[in-house]
Amino acid sequence: MLNETQYRMALQYLSNYGNIIIKRIIDKCGSASAMFNDSALCQDFIRKINKRLPRPVITDEIRRRVEEEYAWMERAGVKTCFVTDDNYPHRFHNCNDSPYMFYYKGEGEFSRQKSVAIVGTRNASPYGKEIVRKIVSELAACNTTIVSGLAEGIDTIAHEEALAHNLHTVAVLGSGLDRIYPASNIQLSRNIVENSGALITEFPYKSIPDKKNFPKRNRIIAALADAVIVAESATKGGSIITAYIAHSYNRDVFAVPGSVFQNSHAGCHELIRRNIAGIITSGNELMEMMGWSDEKPKTVQRSLFIELTEKEKQIISLIEHHGDCSVDIINNGIRNFTPSQVAGILLGLELKGVLECRPGKIYKLV
Repeated sequence: MLNETQYRMALQYLSNYGNIIIKRIIDKCGSASAMFNDSALCQDFIRKINKRLPRPVITDEIRRRVEEEYAWMERAGVKTCFVTDDNYPHRFHNCNDSPYMFYYKGEGEFSRQKSVAIVGTRNASPYGKEIVRKIVSELAACNTTIVSGLAEGIDTIAHEEALAHNLHTVAVLGSGLDRIYPASNIQLSRNIVENSGALITEFPYKSIPDKKNFPKRNRIIAALADAVIVAESATKGGSIITAYIAHSYNRDVFAVPGSVFQNSHAGCHELIRRNIAGIITSGNELMEMMGWSDEKPKTVQRSLFIELTEKEKQIISLIEHHGDCSVDIINNGIRNFTPSQVAGILLGLELKGVLECRPGKIYKLV
């Protein structure tokens, strides 16, 4: 008999069941095991989604693969994060194609208040490396999580500089956690885990770093961040894909300008020209544009000056507790409101002069 985690792992081997469909079914049925154990509610719902979807079945081959992988995970200290888990990243909830589950090793807190993804070319120039060091060192002032892809070049510098400044850093892989890629960053991956960071991937045990995996990896990098910085890139490549995905997720995108005579900066210039990205040259600039450099406002008794509804008071209380909040944090913290209700309440509070919306959709008490 499989346990719930193993049933969750088995979902990835079902044909025609993608992230979006699985999340819809889990939202209705509550668990992965219910999908397989002939729950009438689940089977009826699956048929309503698509009559052609095959019934979820644990074959002997799926069972063998899941049990083998689960045994390896226990030995290697690898865990799973499922869409219904408390530590499932709150930023994922507003990304339709976010993974229903991923594997991770290391620290399991994925919803910290400030998160920046830094991406760029594997063939980083001295200029590109230096600008990443500058940006990350300055972001240390606001204790920002640094997200990247563990690739050579810009990604490596971003992770290394985060560790040098005791910042939380998350590396998103395009392979299974048993196959760190590139091999030259195996020690860096260990350093990340040992220093309270995390390695994450949606690819199971024994998955090789296949070329087709990296666009999927890039969407996770974009989804985990409040802002994405392209530090150095030609016009094609994973960094540009990440920037466009982040833009589609309504994340803030920034690009570092460089020499117009160097092809390695052409992608950044193209993002800026197309108004996909804003110009960034330092971490201090990013903090200012994201509204992260201001001091936390003092709490005042707003009820003495303006009449607030109970729903408005709940949101104000949440922001007073957490400090400046993204709309994702607010949606995640106020579970009894729909996203559209939250949006309406936030707009009302802005009109009343109680809240201010800063870049990055960060809400700040006035």
